[in-house]
Amino acid sequence: MAYQLKKKLKKEQNRTYTARDFESLRQQLLSTARTYFPDKIQDFSEPSVGGMFLDFAATVGDSLNYYLDHSFRELDPFRATETDNIITHLENAGVDIVGASPSVVLLKFQITVPAQLINNEYLPKRSAMPIFLAGTQTSSASGIPFTTINDIDFSEKDEDGAFVCKYAIASTDASGAPSSFFVTGEVYAVSGQIRTESITLGDDFVAFREMQLAEKNITSILSVTDTELNKYFHVSSLSEDTAFEKVKNNDADSSQVPYYIRVVAAPYRFVRFYSPITQLTTLRFGSGDASSLDDDIVPDPSDLALNLYGKTTVPRFSINPENLLKTQTLGISPKGTTLNITYRHGGGLSHNVSEGQIEQIDFLSISFRRSPTAADALSVRQSVSVTNLQSASGGDSAPTLQDLQLRIPSARKSQRRVVSREDLLARVYSLPSEFGRIYRASLTDNPVNPMSAILYVLSRDQKGHLAVSPDSLKKNIQTYLNELRLIGDSIDILDAKIINFGVKYSVHVAENANKAQVITDINSRISSIMSRQFFNIDQPIIIDNITNMIINTNFVVSLIDLQVFPRAGEVEGRTYNASGFDFKQSSKKGIIMPGRGTIFELKFPDFDIIGTAY
Repeated sequence: MAYQLKKKLKKEQNRTYTARDFESLRQQLLSTARTYFPDKIQDFSEPSVGGMFLDFAATVGDSLNYYLDHSFRELDPFRATETDNIITHLENAGVDIVGASPSVVLLKFQITVPAQLINNEYLPKRSAMPIFLAGTQTSSASGIPFTTINDIDFSEKDEDGAFVCKYAIASTDASGAPSSFFVTGEVYAVSGQIRTESITLGDDFVAFREMQLAEKNITSILSVTDTELNKYFHVSSLSEDTAFEKVKNNDADSSQVPYYIRVVAAPYRFVRFYSPITQLTTLRFGSGDASSLDDDIVPDPSDLALNLYGKTTVPRFSINPENLLKTQTLGISPKGTTLNITYRHGGGLSHNVSEGQIEQIDFLSISFRRSPTAADALSVRQSVSVTNLQSASGGDSAPTLQDLQLRIPSARKSQRRVVSREDLLARVYSLPSEFGRIYRASLTDNPVNPMSAILYVLSRDQKGHLAVSPDSLKKNIQTYLNELRLIGDSIDILDAKIINFGVKYSVHVAENANKAQVITDINSRISSIMSRQFFNIDQPIIIDNITNMIINTNFVVSLIDLQVFPRAGEVEGRTYNASGFDFKQSSKKGIIMPGRGTIFELKFPDFDIIGTAY
């Protein structure tokens, strides 16, 4: 038996798999045919049947090799060529696929307001000063529309009781007293047209319902609501069940923190997708059924279980696996309602209009909240004018797929959470400006609790000086970071300590030098290198930097004396921070080290740099 089995085995053939193109495949097939089938077919010329079979087989092998190489190349996001595959790579990497971007411009609105005598001083009549609401629409001479994104309250006053808006005398009466004022206010506007699209949905439930919007190059989804007044939130992933919402801040620090940031539940949510092929935007909603909204994270398993309780037999029945998707975990899919979708569309390089081109007011959203007379209100309405003192910028064409492919490495490394020290500081500095602005931030270890860290923060006041961050801003940071931090992280947010200082020096100058000019040059150079923009929290003062700056000034022969001294409290009508600091005790080897969570500030360079020339 063993001998007969051996006789039946075919002779082993030596096969190679290195042939990749048509010619090499044909030569390999020809060699195999002549080696193992010499008595079957001997004519393999091109017009023969054997040649035809070789050509067919080589063509098939060549095609399979080509598509194998092509498919393997498409797995690489940087070598992929097919549009659908590139888009898939971009989505998997988390790259935000966007269309043409709009431009942003600072608009200057001007109104004429009647004058009013208050405490022997003529001022604009506050009751006649309106509020221009966000949504006011303007356009340029070339027809590019711009819409304001914030309100302008012309009657707003600062903490000192002065008007925030600028004003100047427009006209005077016979006695020379002001009779009216020009009042100007500035606000940012974004280019593009705003449209509201209504889509009526049937009563049938559709998981992950998608709907495509009509306009191309949609730059922003402004609002999505339904007839039941449910608000749908735009999220980056349907697994996110919360969203950030801004609330108007009516406290005293509203000038620095216009809005509070609040975390709200988002059972109604959607994600958006932009197609670089059609330039259309698609909204995708969740998979939950709103009619059976509950608090279950997953559906009840008993809904899909066999009903065997109290029975010995059961009839045939069907199970619908889609019932597992009918949960609010991934949001609610709307049905039986009408969605009102408001969005802004349009953009491109043509939206970067030059200065002075925006002068047309298409729609003025105005509100008088201080009960002016009808004549004053009408006069103010008729006096409204607008212009842009600077060119609009930011408008750009849609990025190409090749441009988007270059963003894949950075997108893969980015995280939607705070893990490292750099992540946290980046999130703090990227907090939207309407929730307050952090000027300096520093993260250090907590010496008391090794499981937590201390975040020192600092802001600037209206005059640009360093100031303690308002409590509203710190609450916004707390709310913002709490949604992004790891569950075991603990962060204490504290105010940085501000130390004001001055510089006093004396130099020996050349005989032919103008001493006053030399002092002016030195003061200017010291003010430049010691500016607050070059200082961070916990950054020391290096005395040699000041010394080098002084001795390298023209006509300076030698440096006689140099002192860095503290400024605190009230000095000659100037207010400094009250924090005390011992510069001599903290100076070592020419370096003045600050304490933990401390920053140095040369607050008034014109008065805090004192020089003497001999």
